[in-house]
Amino acid sequence: MTLMAQLVLLCLCASLLTEVAGVLQRSTSHAEAETTSGTAVSMGLELRVAEANKAVHKMAYFGQITVGDPPQEFTVVFDTGSANLIIPGSGCNTEACTSHRRFNMKASPTARRVNCDGSEVGDDGADEITITFGTGEITGICVKDQICVGSACSQGDFISSLDETSQPFASFTFDGVLGLALPSMAQSKEFSMMSRMQSGSSLKKSLFSVFLSDSNEETSEVTFGAVKQEHMASEMFWVDVTGTSGYWEVRISDITIDSKAQLLCEDCRVAVDTGTSQLAGPSALMSSLRSRVDVKPDCSNYHSLPQLGFIIGGRILNLAPADYVDKMGQTCSISMMDLDVPPPAGPLFIFGIPFLQKYYTVYDPIASRVGFAVANHKGRTPEALLTFNPDLASAVAPTKPASFLSTLRANARAPLTAR
Repeated sequence: MTLMAQLVLLCLCASLLTEVAGVLQRSTSHAEAETTSGTAVSMGLELRVAEANKAVHKMAYFGQITVGDPPQEFTVVFDTGSANLIIPGSGCNTEACTSHRRFNMKASPTARRVNCDGSEVGDDGADEITITFGTGEITGICVKDQICVGSACSQGDFISSLDETSQPFASFTFDGVLGLALPSMAQSKEFSMMSRMQSGSSLKKSLFSVFLSDSNEETSEVTFGAVKQEHMASEMFWVDVTGTSGYWEVRISDITIDSKAQLLCEDCRVAVDTGTSQLAGPSALMSSLRSRVDVKPDCSNYHSLPQLGFIIGGRILNLAPADYVDKMGQTCSISMMDLDVPPPAGPLFIFGIPFLQKYYTVYDPIASRVGFAVANHKGRTPEALLTFNPDLASAVAPTKPASFLSTLRANARAPLTAR
């Protein structure tokens, strides 16, 4: 968790509906856990951009939750790279806490202390926890109370801070972090929202999806309990999670430049992380990628830069220069940072916000898999989702552009094939 809890944050005609439903059912290798009733909850996310230096910007998407009864509101990053809810507590008087909303345990009769492994408090009293982040740390107590994301509420454990270092927390424009990683990363299953989704959930489906946009013309959102077709400009394909670290981690077969394999990956893995503002990866591979892509600091080659792609699940997930380059005026910098995650969790790539603005993602904790589709952004022409041909060591493109709906129509009448 500590390496990943960064800044953050934040998915036709009546005659077609039956066909679409049939195609979508066949396009997955196994069905999501779905209740006969239930609801889906969408939370709008706000994007904040802070200038880290002349060319690099730190981005975070955050939305609102409530904690306690009566409810107390907090803004949080919905972070797939961590697994606990952390918010400032009323007992914390450092600048980092007093500049944000703080949880008042005394104002919520349903709140009670628990140990930070999720166990009940014994005769020795409740314990505390200290979590170290890259440039700071938080010390807090652990509390059980009602946690609500929109209308979806459940009893859960969380960390209420007693102390937060000024760096980096005082500069945050949000109050805390809601971790959405898999349960094995949490303090215990009582701390894990994914565990609560899997047991006794009032949601229609035990999954969530993330749609991120950098445009004011559309709303970024995280949706609990549903996959939103309107956010998809391609079919969705699913990839199994690898490892047991708790990250939403999948395997990368290789990296491509202009859809040609570079033979850089032997055992590459990537964590999909809504709380990271850049792309990141092992320093040795990052150095090689920077050299091959060769972004000029004065932006002189910006318009001739290649597509940078990652082969996942037999598809090439391409990023255009606008997706992987921070451009401010005539200053350019590649949006890739070095991150050497030690074994056994690493080495590991991180797909942060630049990737998640390009691709709509769905997280299924029941089946332990991640779904990917090209994001459908208002006023933009989406790129095709390319299939990688290992015999040619390059992509196989569609013979002509085809809309997602026309593909669904065709697939409704024929056996499903990968696209």
